[in-house]
Amino acid sequence: MAVRTPTNAWMMMTNVYRSVFPQVRKELDGWITKAKAIPNQELRKQALASIAAKTFHCEGGSIYSLLAADQWKQAIKFIVAYQTISDYLDNLCDRSTSMDPKDFRMLHQAMTDALTPGNPVKNYYQFREDQNDGGYLESLVQTCQQVLTKPKDYQVAHPQVVQLGNLYNDLQVHKHVVEEERVPRLQTWFSQYEAGKHLKWYEFSACTGSTLGIFCLVSYTLGGKMNGVLAKKVAESYFPFLQGLHILLDYYIDQQEDEMEGDLNFCSYYETDEEMRQRFVYFVKETKARTKLLPDPEFHEMIQEGLVGMYLADRKVSRLQNAKTFVRDLLKVSGRKAKFFHYNTKVYHMLKPGKSL
Repeated sequence: MAVRTPTNAWMMMTNVYRSVFPQVRKELDGWITKAKAIPNQELRKQALASIAAKTFHCEGGSIYSLLAADQWKQAIKFIVAYQTISDYLDNLCDRSTSMDPKDFRMLHQAMTDALTPGNPVKNYYQFREDQNDGGYLESLVQTCQQVLTKPKDYQVAHPQVVQLGNLYNDLQVHKHVVEEERVPRLQTWFSQYEAGKHLKWYEFSACTGSTLGIFCLVSYTLGGKMNGVLAKKVAESYFPFLQGLHILLDYYIDQQEDEMEGDLNFCSYYETDEEMRQRFVYFVKETKARTKLLPDPEFHEMIQEGLVGMYLADRKVSRLQNAKTFVRDLLKVSGRKAKFFHYNTKVYHMLKPGKSL
């Protein structure tokens, strides 16, 4: 059965709650079963924790399956597996005794291999003490590869997919090294990219930290719509601004807890709250202008409005200084559907106590 790409907010939310989220939970249940069987205690702990704490990443990313027509379940299979790799490796790097960039690079080779059918799986743990995951990470990689072998036009999108994936991997290496090296490494990395000329170094870093462009490209490919022009348009529309808006919102709501835990937060580098507000507005406006050039522009506009509405509905926002003004202004510039998603998400949180974005 094919799903129709939604053109309005009610249609999107109906598809999401009736079809997408139940299928995501089905996929995640399979990965939870595999994670519980991991022999190494530390790897098992981090695999299960990453799914428990970050289910919403898979749910949100899987909205892109609505672009894949009758292959929407295959799109969800890929998105859940790829996002689970991302969240698992993030946990391993964040909570690791290792500070070795060689280790982080090898771990994230799994994400490159997942995007390239035919790449052999490797010992991604070779530079760390904890080793035996019972084939968990290898199985995630191979699941992604199996999905990507099916569409005949994946090779058309592959260069853009891998480019976005490599930027993500570079970020994860640079931001997890010893604290005194993080900012210099990120600044040097930023200086090498023309795409960052209108951005601050920390904004560019945020733009590389999203998987949404990859999910969009893969879903269009599975839906049989991919060609060279579309691949280029998606990459340029999603990177840097929509992806940057996504991750900056994520950092915005985490400011307080990141400060308490001493974690890197890109929003902390804005000199004032007003500067941060203005830059977020700039990202929203640039995202709107670029996604209008894509097929299904209503869908991509709803993604942008949904990101703003849903993130700013998180319970953590109420604890932030000047949050009321920030939320009001960003919802206003994002569009009226952002308010719909904002309200809808607040209701969803009330119905599911303890859940947080």
